[in-house]
Amino acid sequence: LVLCLAAASLGAALPAAAQEAPDAMVKRVAQDVIATIRSDPAIQAGNEARIRDVLEAKLLPNFDFTRMAALAMGRNWRSATPEQQKRVTDEFRALLVRTYSGALNQYRNETIDYKPLRMNAGDTEVTVRTLVQRASGAPIQIDYGMEKKGDAWKCYDVIVAGVSLVTNYRDEFNEQIKNGGVENLIRTLTAKNQGAPAK
Repeated sequence: LVLCLAAASLGAALPAAAQEAPDAMVKRVAQDVIATIRSDPAIQAGNEARIRDVLEAKLLPNFDFTRMAALAMGRNWRSATPEQQKRVTDEFRALLVRTYSGALNQYRNETIDYKPLRMNAGDTEVTVRTLVQRASGAPIQIDYGMEKKGDAWKCYDVIVAGVSLVTNYRDEFNEQIKNGGVENLIRTLTAKNQGAPAK
């Protein structure tokens, strides 16, 4: 749960001036989200509608969900029609919303250390590295794959303890496609998204 929270809190960047470094964006957004969680009684009470409002306003516009879905599908992405690609992207986005909603509901005052950014002039893809410190248990390394699009940075992957969030879905997605094509994957994702929020 704390892993999902960290992904939700940190794996995004609000559009800002091109001069703002991606790690500074991640830190700024994380602080904004954490401040909202701590000060909003509805979130603290587990109000799912309010949690989703925060996700929609502060986090989701800053993910590249199309690239995330493509990474999760691997080579099967190229064999899907444009309409199927859009449907997979929409359902994958909804799946992550469910996951992040449950994570925000479980927030317990974790703190974040930000590692020095390794970035060269002109880079359009970088990894922002962080360490989530927990009240109990070992700290967790969470890294963010960020891509510059225009003047904004978008998050396209979250790597938790060395495991990519999006590629971690690949085996599951490939199995669904193997058993019934892309339409089977879409049906499976739709069914998951019609269930209760992930815990």
